[in-house]
Amino acid sequence: MSSTNLESFQRRLPENVQGEVHFGRCMRGIYATDASNYQIQPVAIFLPRDRTDVQAAVRTAVEHGVSIVPRGGGTSLGGQPIGAALVIDFTKYLNRILELNVEQRWARVEPGLVLDQLNAALAEHGLHFAPDPATSNRATIGGMIGNNSSGTKSIIYGRTSEHVLATTVLLAGGEVLELERLLPDQYASRSAGSGREAQILGQFRQVIDANRDEIERRYPKVMRQVTGYALNEFVGTDQWNLAKLMVGSEGTLATVLEAKVNLEPLPKHKSLCVVHFAELLEAIPAVQTILEHSPSAVEIMDRSLIGLARENLSTRALCDFVEGDPAACLIVEFFADSSEQAAQKAKALTADLGGRNIGYAHPIRLDAAGQARVWAVRKSGLGLLLGMKGDRKPIPFIEDSCVPIEVLPEYIEQVLKVCKAQQTEVAMYAHASVGTIHVRPILDLKRQDDIDRMKAIAEQTFELVIKYGGAWSGEHGDGLVRSPFMERYFGSRIYDAFRQVKRLFDPDGLMNPGKIVDAEPMDCNLRYGTSYTKPTFATGFHYRGEGGFAAAVEMCNGQGACRQTLLGTMCPSYQATRDEQHSTRGRANALRLAMTGQLGPDGMTDESVFECLDLCLSCKGCKSECPSNVDMARLKGEFLQKYRERHGTSLREKIVCGSSDAASRIAGWKAPLVNRIQRTWLFRKTLELVAGFDSRRELPEYARQPFTEWFADRPSPNGRSDKKVVLFDDTYMKFHEPNVGISAVELLESCGYEVVLARAGCCQRPRISHGFLVEAKRDGEETLRALDTYIRQGLKIVVCEPGCASALTDDLPDLIDDDELGKRISENVMMIDVFLAQQLQAGSLNCRFTSTAREIVIHGHCHQKSLYGTTAMKEILARVPDLPVTEIDSGCCGMGGSFGYEKEHYELSLKVGEDRLFPAIRAMNDGTTLVACGFSCRHQIAHGTGVKPVHWVETVRGANAGT
Repeated sequence: MSSTNLESFQRRLPENVQGEVHFGRCMRGIYATDASNYQIQPVAIFLPRDRTDVQAAVRTAVEHGVSIVPRGGGTSLGGQPIGAALVIDFTKYLNRILELNVEQRWARVEPGLVLDQLNAALAEHGLHFAPDPATSNRATIGGMIGNNSSGTKSIIYGRTSEHVLATTVLLAGGEVLELERLLPDQYASRSAGSGREAQILGQFRQVIDANRDEIERRYPKVMRQVTGYALNEFVGTDQWNLAKLMVGSEGTLATVLEAKVNLEPLPKHKSLCVVHFAELLEAIPAVQTILEHSPSAVEIMDRSLIGLARENLSTRALCDFVEGDPAACLIVEFFADSSEQAAQKAKALTADLGGRNIGYAHPIRLDAAGQARVWAVRKSGLGLLLGMKGDRKPIPFIEDSCVPIEVLPEYIEQVLKVCKAQQTEVAMYAHASVGTIHVRPILDLKRQDDIDRMKAIAEQTFELVIKYGGAWSGEHGDGLVRSPFMERYFGSRIYDAFRQVKRLFDPDGLMNPGKIVDAEPMDCNLRYGTSYTKPTFATGFHYRGEGGFAAAVEMCNGQGACRQTLLGTMCPSYQATRDEQHSTRGRANALRLAMTGQLGPDGMTDESVFECLDLCLSCKGCKSECPSNVDMARLKGEFLQKYRERHGTSLREKIVCGSSDAASRIAGWKAPLVNRIQRTWLFRKTLELVAGFDSRRELPEYARQPFTEWFADRPSPNGRSDKKVVLFDDTYMKFHEPNVGISAVELLESCGYEVVLARAGCCQRPRISHGFLVEAKRDGEETLRALDTYIRQGLKIVVCEPGCASALTDDLPDLIDDDELGKRISENVMMIDVFLAQQLQAGSLNCRFTSTAREIVIHGHCHQKSLYGTTAMKEILARVPDLPVTEIDSGCCGMGGSFGYEKEHYELSLKVGEDRLFPAIRAMNDGTTLVACGFSCRHQIAHGTGVKPVHWVETVRGANAGT
C-alpha cells in the first residue's frame, strides 16, 4: 500500500466508524500473532460496536484496497487470524446472545461471544453448545465457525459444522447474505435473478456439479476433517446450506455477523476412568477396545505433559489421579442417565481392560470435583507443553492430522520414527477417540537446522497422512501452516474449485488472503526465525527458573488463557476492560516486540509499552493460572526500572516507595493528629493535585501504638516453650494495623509456640512492584540476611501479609545474587497458615481451635492464591466445631497495592472489585465474618462495600496445644 493511500485510510476509517481504531505500532504488534508459529504486522486494529460499524469499516478498507481479517479470541494454532490487513476484533462489543429458543433448542449469537459465557447462560435451561475445544473459556463462536472447531466430545457431538444452522455474513463488496438450509425449490428460486445472492448460489452449484465425483473421491472419510473448503457438505444431499461453507472457511470468504446455532441437552451424569500405560505405544491400540464401550471421550496425555502438569503451579495440585510414572494416560469419559449407570459403565471398562491386561492402573472418578480436576489438567495441556523451559518448544505443524482409528497405532508409530530420524523429540496429547492425536515435535525455530527439520518432518508426515487416508487438518484448520499443502492434498482439480469459490465470494481477494488458497511456504512469516534477536541488556532479576528475561517473556505462547472472564484471578484488568493490550498475552507480546527492537531502539522505555503495562495490578494471577506460569508482575517491575531510568521518578512513586520509612516516623504519638489531617477534604484534594492520589480515597491510618512497642511492653508469657517460631513484623502490621500482629502472636502462643519477632526490615514489595529494583535488591538482601540468622538456628519464619510473603519467598530470592541464600529463604519463610497446617500434618502440633465467629467467608489475596493457596487456612478453620467456612470465587479485589489509590486507576479499581467480589460480599448473611488476609484487600473492601474484613488470625485461637 502506498504511503498516500495508507494516510487516507488512517484518516477515513476513524471518521466512518464508532468503534475503537488503533494504528499504533505497539497495538498492531500485539495483534500480529495468535497461538501459532507466525507473526504478520496488521495495517490497523478495529473493535466494532455494532453490525453497522463492521459494514462501514469493511467498506472503508475495500475502498483503500486494504485486506480484512475477522478475529475472535486469537487462539488459533495455524496463523488464521493474522495478516497485513484491517484486523476486526469482535470480542469486546459484539458478544451478545441475541435470541434464545429453549423449546426448539437454538440460539442466535454474535461472533465475539465466548463459548463458556454462552454455555453459562444456557446451563440454567439444561442446554449447551456442544463443541468443546480446550480453549472454551476464551474461544469465540465466530472463531469456532471460522475454524470448524470440535473438542474432546466430538465422538458424540462432531464438529461446529454439525451445530451451525444459519449465518448472517458480510461480503467484502458490502452485501449481507442470510445463509440457511434451503430445500431444492427454495435454492432454485433464490438462484434466479441478477442479484449478488443469486449469482453466488447459482455459480456455487455449478462448481459442485462440475466436481462432484472428484469431491467424493478426494475428501477423506474420517470423523475429523476441516481441510480446505467444505465442498463435501454439498454432495449426497439436496438440501443445501451455505452456512456450512462458512464453517471452516477461516474468514477467507466473508465476515460472520451473527449465527444461529443448535443446542444440545446437557448430559445428566458422567463418570471418568484414567487408564495408565507403562509404554506409550501400548496406549494407542487400546483405543479401539475402549471404543467398544461407547465412551463420550477418549483423550491421551503423554509423559511429557503429565510431568509438566505435576510441576506446574496451576495444575500440580490437580494431578491426584496420576498413579506412578505412566508413559501415557487415556482419559475415558462416559455419559449416562443416572449416576448408577455412569458408575457401571466406568467399572465395566476397568473390568474389561483388567481382564485383557490393558493398562497398569485404572482409577475411576465419579464425583464432579474429581472429574473437573482431570479435565482441567487436560485442557491445560497445550499451554503446559508450550511453557516448556528452554528454547525448544513443542511446535504445531503436523499436530492436527486425523487418520482412521484402525490405522492410528501404525500411523503414530511411523510419525515417531520420522521424528526420531530427524533427532527430534515429541510431545503428544488429545483426541485418540477420533484418530486425532496431536504430535508436537520439539524444535527451536530460531535455528535454521530446526526450521529445516520442521519442513522435513512436515513433508514426510504429509505423505503418511495421504498413505493412510487421513485429513491433513482435523480441527486446527489450515491457516499459514497447512494451506501450502492444499493443492498436493486435494489435487489440482479440487484446488481450482477452491479458487473458484474464493473468487465467487471475494473477487478482489481481500478477505484474509493467503489462507487455504495461494499460500506462502510454511516457513515464511515465522514469529521466531533466524533473524530473531534476543536482547543483551542487563536486568535486575536473574530469571533463574526461566533462563533469562527473554525466556521469561517468551514463555507466553499466545494461548490466551489470560482472556478468560468467568473464573479465577487472571487477568483482572482484561476482565474489566476486555482490551487485548491489557491481557497478560498482550503485555507479553508488547515486551517481546520491545526487547527485540521491533518497536525501535528504545522499545524498553517506550510510552506505548508503558500504557500496556500500566493497568497490570501485579496480582501474580498469571504466575499460577497461566499454564506457562508467565509472571507479568515481575516483568512489569523490570520494565518500570528501565522506564524510570529514562523518564524519571514521580512524586507519587517516591511517596509509595518511601511509605515504610514515613510510617516509622509517624506511627506513635503523632498518629492521631496525622490521621485527622489525612481525613480532611483539603488534604486529600491537595494530595490529588500534587501527587495524583484520588481524593475519594482515605489513606490508611497510623497506629497510636506500633506493634513492636506492644510486643516489647507486654507481660512476658508464662513459661518458655521448646517450640519457637519467628514472626515477620511487616510494615502494615507494625505501623498501621497492630491488631493483626497481636492476634498472630496470641494465636501462635495459644498453639504452644514461643514467638520471636523478626525485626528484619521491609520486604521491599512496593519497590519491586514499582520498578525500584536497585534499591529493593540492596535493602532486600539485608532483610533476607537478617532472616537467615534465624533460619541457621533451625527456626521457621511466618508471615501474615501475602504480598510480603511473595516478595520474600518469590521475588527477592531471584533479585539478589546469592542463590543459596535465596533458596534457604524460599524453603523456610512461609505464610502463617501454611506453617500451622504443616505442623498439624507432621504431628508436631496437636491442637483444637476455637472461634467467636458464627460464619466465615474468605476472600483470598491474589499473591496468596497464586503462590500458597488458601487450603491451609481453610483446613485450620475447619477444625473449629460447627463453623461454616466458604471462599468467594472473587478474583482480584482491584486495589493492587497503591494501584487503587491512583487517580487514573480509581474507577477501574472499583470495576474490578464489582466483577464478583463486591456483589458476593453484599450477599453475605448477617453476622458473617469476612476474612481478607491482604492489607490492601481489606481497605478496598471497606471502601467499596462498607464491610470491614479481618485477617484470619483474628478469628481463631488454639486450645489444648500439645506435641
